[in-house]
Amino acid sequence: MSNERLRAALLKKGLTPAQLAERLQVDVKTAERWIGGRAPYRKHRFAIATLLGVDESYLWPDALPRDQVSAASRGEIVSVYPHRWAVPREVWAQHFADAEESIDMLTMAGLFIAEDSGTVRLFRQKAEAGVRVRLLISDPDAPAVALREKEEDTGPGVVASRIRNVLALLRPLRRVDGIEFRLHDACLYTSIFRSDDDLIINAHVYGVAGSNAPVLHLRKVPGGDMVTLYRDSFETIWTNAKSLGSSA
Repeated sequence: MSNERLRAALLKKGLTPAQLAERLQVDVKTAERWIGGRAPYRKHRFAIATLLGVDESYLWPDALPRDQVSAASRGEIVSVYPHRWAVPREVWAQHFADAEESIDMLTMAGLFIAEDSGTVRLFRQKAEAGVRVRLLISDPDAPAVALREKEEDTGPGVVASRIRNVLALLRPLRRVDGIEFRLHDACLYTSIFRSDDDLIINAHVYGVAGSNAPVLHLRKVPGGDMVTLYRDSFETIWTNAKSLGSSA
């Protein structure tokens, strides 16, 4: 079976099999066999993943021993907090300030972010400096929002109203080039706050508000799976979400 992930990653980088072979100093037929489904030796897997800017485990999920993946994944954990409110303010500030390529946010509402004028200003500044900013927020009319209200016993319309408040607070950012908003209808199990290779993950617990739920601070380690797992989750929801234009 051909390796479609490798083929797609090459296309994204604008590389042909011949160019890949030249970069790694191997025969063109060897590179073609890799695309055809043959797994390279470990040194070549690492070199290809580095060249293409993707994870080795993404291109060859079955190539790494389970214990190696587990060890690398444990290495991705920077900090664990029992509650979101326990995450120091400076951790949030530094998290987004360090972004050089991407800032992603996936939330149901994210009111604590929208009410922080410093973070909102930083989003604008980062976008103006060329950082891609993607903000993914629940559609207030989605059934998942009504379900969350029932589970948290907030009363009808409370979470939906919170989301509309967030959209109003963030409205000025919709006119900023480099910032894109989308509304999702997913039943959200975690909120994701990404800054390049760093992720802050706010788990969702049944009947508990997000502010009181646990948080993982993760940083990508080669061979680890956790950061990749959450990144892929974000991309899936982003792809299926509807765009919210500047005039909406």
